[in-house]
Amino acid sequence: MVAQGGDDPPTESAVSKFEGAIMPEGVRAPDFDLRNEYARPISMRSYRGEPVVVSFLYTHCEDTCPAQAQTIRGALDDLGHDLPAVAISVDPPRDTADSARAFLSRQHALGRLHFVLGTRGQLAPLWKGFAIQPQARDQEHQARITLVDKRGYQRIGFPGGQATPERLAHDLRLLERE
Repeated sequence: MVAQGGDDPPTESAVSKFEGAIMPEGVRAPDFDLRNEYARPISMRSYRGEPVVVSFLYTHCEDTCPAQAQTIRGALDDLGHDLPAVAISVDPPRDTADSARAFLSRQHALGRLHFVLGTRGQLAPLWKGFAIQPQARDQEHQARITLVDKRGYQRIGFPGGQATPERLAHDLRLLERE
């Protein structure tokens, strides 16, 4: 790792110590001011100073989304303490505060993983900023987990099928030490 000052993003060496894929350098996580599953304000900037787990889920999903929520919950268990973890809705017409609480409750992640809810127009800049294709009638959304560092940069990416609790926890530990 090359030391840098100010708000410059850290750079990685040719051989990474991370389990996940290194994201392109200098890409900030998009900020937002939206509501969570309790209709409380939620923003990315409120998590500065801590690594953040970002996923893209929808509440009526029956396959990849529950598995991703379980992977994140397992990573937090493996880590031994919670860090901020958010699931950005990819199906805003159907993702409501009630359906988000029910989904998180079924995953035993209520209070540990927070849903970012909003309209399609409010969420579209987040999807674009994280390069995610949302849920569509004829296309499944992209299953990916992104780890954002303490300074708000997208640092590590995991395609849904490559994320495990152990791999996520490993990379979160490294990001906590930076």
